Amino acid sequence: MVSEAPPFWWTKADWRAWALAPVSYVYGRVAGSRMANGSRASVPAPVLCVGNFTVGGAGKTPTALALAVAAREKGYTPGFLSRGYGGSLDVTTLVDIEHHRAAAVGDEALLLARVATTVVSRRRVDGARKLIAEGVDLIIMDDGFQSARLRLDFALIVIDSVRGIGNGHLVPGGPVRAPIAEQMRHLSAILKVGNGDAADHLVRQAARAGKPVYVAALKPRPLAELKDKPVLAFAGIADPEKFYRTVEALQARIVVRQSFPDHHYFGDDELADLLREADQQSLVPVTTAKDAARLVGVHGPAETLLKKVQIVEVDMTFDDPNAPGKIIDLAVANYQRRRLQESRQKDQQAPQA
Repeated sequence: MVSEAPPFWWTKADWRAWALAPVSYVYGRVAGSRMANGSRASVPAPVLCVGNFTVGGAGKTPTALALAVAAREKGYTPGFLSRGYGGSLDVTTLVDIEHHRAAAVGDEALLLARVATTVVSRRRVDGARKLIAEGVDLIIMDDGFQSARLRLDFALIVIDSVRGIGNGHLVPGGPVRAPIAEQMRHLSAILKVGNGDAADHLVRQAARAGKPVYVAALKPRPLAELKDKPVLAFAGIADPEKFYRTVEALQARIVVRQSFPDHHYFGDDELADLLREADQQSLVPVTTAKDAARLVGVHGPAETLLKKVQIVEVDMTFDDPNAPGKIIDLAVANYQRRRLQESRQKDQQAPQA
């Protein structure tokens, strides 16, 4: 899966998108076939996937965190299943925030592990089984909707209302991971994030298909220290502009913006440049929780910057406060139906005495 999103993916389709159309067509056929015909393993726990239509961030991790809180309120023991993108470990691993670093397990896994048991695994079925062995009775899978490896009981697809699906082309001509029609068939519901209109046609399409549509927004946690302060904002996430808008919503005054690729591991020279510019202009450095996670445990300029930086935390806030609980209930109900069907199939296949 392509992980970096070229800027032309998020504008009207131009010659680059059309030049890559033949490759996109092949990619789409393969991805669509895998979704339609993939053999999905079943595990004895509800599996709730939080995914998106495209490469690039749409708010999956904050959504997963909100769902875990709702699950715990309902008496479940939720756990997160992550591929551990950006990490070096290639074995199924239970994340320990006291010992693991982003370079090993990925930045997102460290954020998830602050809230609930988290396992990173390139093989999602193995990861799900590890979570169950750790006492988890509801699995929240961060990404992996298109992978066709694990049987899902509920697939919540998060879409940013400002960027939508970009130019609408499939990888590599655009950010779309698989044919939209095929993705629509497999999703359970859509979560529209924000007040933009770029996702409206997909929302209408889902509604016509009888899929629930939820609405939410990313809300920054109060940070009074930033009000009216000149800041140096830096971010290595899929959509840095979203972060800059969040910083401005906290009434900070952005003097310098520095964007890096998604999941970027900062070099000492890059960090030294950030520190130097902040000091020379008397700016407060600010960044995302995900970027800060990649600084933890790293010596040198990273350690110095981490002591000075203000970390902007965000929460996914649903328009309907009961929506996360409803999603949990639907996932569990679907799981119970799945297990009943599997039991009946097993009985039918059993040899008669």
